[in-house]
Amino acid sequence: MPKIRKVVTTVWYNKQNMYNLRRVFPDATFVYVDFYDKERLAEEVKDADVAVVMGDVDPCLLGENTLKWIQCDHAGLNGSARPEVFARGIAVTGAAGRSGPVLAEHAIYFMLQHCYHTKELLAAQEACRWGVEGSESWRGLFGRTAGIIGMGHTGKLLAERLHALGMNLIAYNRSEIQGMDYISEKLCGKNGDTIDPLLAKSDFIILTIALTNDTFHMIDKEAFAKVKKGAFLVNMARGGIVCTEDMIDALNNGTLSGAGLDVFEEQPLSPDSPLWHMPTVYITPHSTPQVPDRQAATIEIIRENARRFEAGEPLLNLMRESDAVTGAGEKASGGWARMMNSSLSKEQIAKLPLEKFLGVRGWSDPSEWM
Repeated sequence: MPKIRKVVTTVWYNKQNMYNLRRVFPDATFVYVDFYDKERLAEEVKDADVAVVMGDVDPCLLGENTLKWIQCDHAGLNGSARPEVFARGIAVTGAAGRSGPVLAEHAIYFMLQHCYHTKELLAAQEACRWGVEGSESWRGLFGRTAGIIGMGHTGKLLAERLHALGMNLIAYNRSEIQGMDYISEKLCGKNGDTIDPLLAKSDFIILTIALTNDTFHMIDKEAFAKVKKGAFLVNMARGGIVCTEDMIDALNNGTLSGAGLDVFEEQPLSPDSPLWHMPTVYITPHSTPQVPDRQAATIEIIRENARRFEAGEPLLNLMRESDAVTGAGEKASGGWARMMNSSLSKEQIAKLPLEKFLGVRGWSDPSEWM
């Protein structure tokens, strides 16, 4: 069985969680490298077995080295699913599932915003006006139909919560959906099912599916032509799942009654986008409240994968060929993207207020937790 003898990490964790991460590998040499010091990182991984890194698989990790497993400290692995990474044969895993509970809450937040017409109620409150015209026709979630596209970590947790709220559920997944017998209709892509029945019957369509070549623009003009008139769309997945232009058309022509959007094809969303000004569209900037300790949740994923690695068992959240998105995807130019893909020198990055962008970690030297 393979043994983990050396681990190199670049993650930005607080002191307690760095201490806990180091003790996931008690018998291994453990080395911390600043994420922007690519030269030292390339040197340290030459004789390492494992790298636990902040962002995607950087080219500096693909040189001559002994790496057998790379853990990326985020959920989506599209940015790492590149031919040169697969060619190296290194197992790459992510942190999918660590924020599942609050991502499910976030979807429900959008749904409730729509049901309770939050913008109208806040405007009435601001004007000290009692009552909103048409409120007698508003309906809550209870008894209505929700269609969930993608039954991974977030999709399953969302289904549990919507079932508890008394909703009828339809779900689509690439592979068969096990258990969850309260779902009235289970659709399986591998069995030849499509999302069409879900689109036609759902009052709420919630996207929690991974972005791949197969799912890029899954929700486009053709799909919108099949939705139940007046459906509300929630995108908690990736912006590239939805064709933005076609969604705007569907909102303008009444096919959709509204949308709750946390992700977009281009991020940040341009100030010129008409989505900002649509009264039934609710926008959050790809930002969900934290679980009590997301770093600790990630460490538990790493701990289980370390056990599996040494036992020769399949790893959790293992990157697959289907994670590759070629010629399609999302364009991101926000703070995280700028930080991880910066052309600044390591000296320039070191002078930036990193805790402002990455959070307070409370230590400056590894000796404080090592």
